[in-house]
Amino acid sequence: MSGMEITTSQKITPFLMFEGEAEEAMTFYVSLFDDAEVISVTRYGAEGPGREGSVQHATFSLAGQQFMCIDSPAKHDFTFTPAVSLFVQCASEPEIDRLYAALGEGGAALMQLGDYGFSARFGWVNDRFGVSWQLNLPAAAGKGG
Repeated sequence: MSGMEITTSQKITPFLMFEGEAEEAMTFYVSLFDDAEVISVTRYGAEGPGREGSVQHATFSLAGQQFMCIDSPAKHDFTFTPAVSLFVQCASEPEIDRLYAALGEGGAALMQLGDYGFSARFGWVNDRFGVSWQLNLPAAAGKGG
């Protein structure tokens, strides 16, 4: 990444490392949330070290929160883990249903969408890229207020 400066307006920014799926994941996530956009993308050129055209670095936002992602040019012995997840506070039942279905498609349910006593509804999924999402509908929102 020589010659490229990485900056963000946030003090702390989640940084997601993919192996060739960064652009697909970023585009998918941006399609699911309001106030979401791809802010910048820098790609590897023919000189590498990553596959030409893959994401060297990208910044995107979901619900106003900035994220960064890359396609790692190196193969690692690790991937995403549910020990770290993205927690989404949903505003309505249709929103939590939509996000649970979309994020869970091709992934795995860690906790089925339901009432676990601490909120109106909650679900936890690993998406098809391996990223873990906890989806929460607070009791007040679940009652229409």
